[in-house]
Amino acid sequence: MDPIDEMILAETPDVAGAVAVIDAPGLVEHALERSDDVRVWCDDWRDAQLVDPALLVEHPSDLSGVDLAWAHLPKSLGALDEQAASVQGADDVTFLAGGRVKHMNLSMNEVLGKHFVAVSASLGRRKSRVLRAFGPNNLPSDWPKARHHDDLNLVVTAHGATFSGTKVDPGTRLLLSKLKVEGDTVLDFGSGNGVISAFLNRRGHRMLARDVSWSAVASTLETAAANDLSVEASWGVGLDGYADGSINAIVTNPPFHQGTTKDSSDTLAMFDDAARVLTPGGQLWCVYNSHLPYRKELNVRLGRTNVVVQDRQYTVTLTTI
Repeated sequence: MDPIDEMILAETPDVAGAVAVIDAPGLVEHALERSDDVRVWCDDWRDAQLVDPALLVEHPSDLSGVDLAWAHLPKSLGALDEQAASVQGADDVTFLAGGRVKHMNLSMNEVLGKHFVAVSASLGRRKSRVLRAFGPNNLPSDWPKARHHDDLNLVVTAHGATFSGTKVDPGTRLLLSKLKVEGDTVLDFGSGNGVISAFLNRRGHRMLARDVSWSAVASTLETAAANDLSVEASWGVGLDGYADGSINAIVTNPPFHQGTTKDSSDTLAMFDDAARVLTPGGQLWCVYNSHLPYRKELNVRLGRTNVVVQDRQYTVTLTTI
C-alpha cells in the first residue's frame, strides 16, 4: 500500500458516516468498507479514471456535510484551502491529509487552522506524515477567486489547484507579447486559468481548451464568463476527441509536472498527435522553461521549429505544419 494511504488509515477513527476522498483514489475501497455514503473528488482527470463514476462528485461543494475526509496533500496552499473549505458543513469533521515530508511545510498547518479548531501532525514514518484537523469552523468558501489585470484588461478567475492562480505567469506574458495566431479555430492546451483562451477569443478566434485539471477547466470557463467571452473547455489528457484536421492552431504553456513529480509525457504525446488535428499550414505556439529540451522534441516530432523570442527564463517557439 502507498505509505501515505497507510498512514491516513492508521489515523482514522473507527466510526464514520459520510466519507470524502480527495485526490486519493487508492483509498476509495477502504472508504466503502466504512460507509455507504462515499463521495470522491479528483482534480486530476487521470486519478478520476481509477474511480467508479457513480462515486465521483461533480463539484467540490458536493463534499459538504461529511464527517470524515481523507486527502492527499496538494502541491499548492490554495488547493489545500479549497479542499478544507469544501468539507465544511457538519457539526464535527475529521480531516486527514497525508503527504511526503519533503513536500510539507508549516504553512499547510496555518491553512488548515483557518478552517478547523485543532490541527496537529502525526509522527513521520517512511518519509511521510499526516496532518490531522478537527472541529470545523464552517467558514464559507471564497473559491474561486478573481483578479483584474489592467494591462490585459481581463479578469482572471481561478480555483485553488489552478496553475499560477489568478496571476499571469511570466512565461505566458512573454507568449502573449508575441502571439500572432492564424486561423479561426484555436486550441489552448493546458489552459490553466484561461488567460490565453480569453486573450485570443477577444481577438476573434473560436477557442477550444483542454486541461487535465478540473480546477483549470472550471477556471478557464469562469474567466471567459467574467469577461463576456466564449470558450469550449474540456477535462482530459492529450488531443483525444479532436477530429483530424479540425484545428488551425494550438497554443500551449504545457505542463511538465504531475503534482510534485516532473513529468513531460502528456506534453510530448500532444506534440506527437498535433499534426493529426492541425489543418495543413497549422501552427503550434509553445512557451516553456528554457532548460527544457522542447525545441529539439518539436523539431523531431513535428518539423522545423523557430524560436520567436527568448529571455533568461523562457522560450517561445512556433512550429508550422
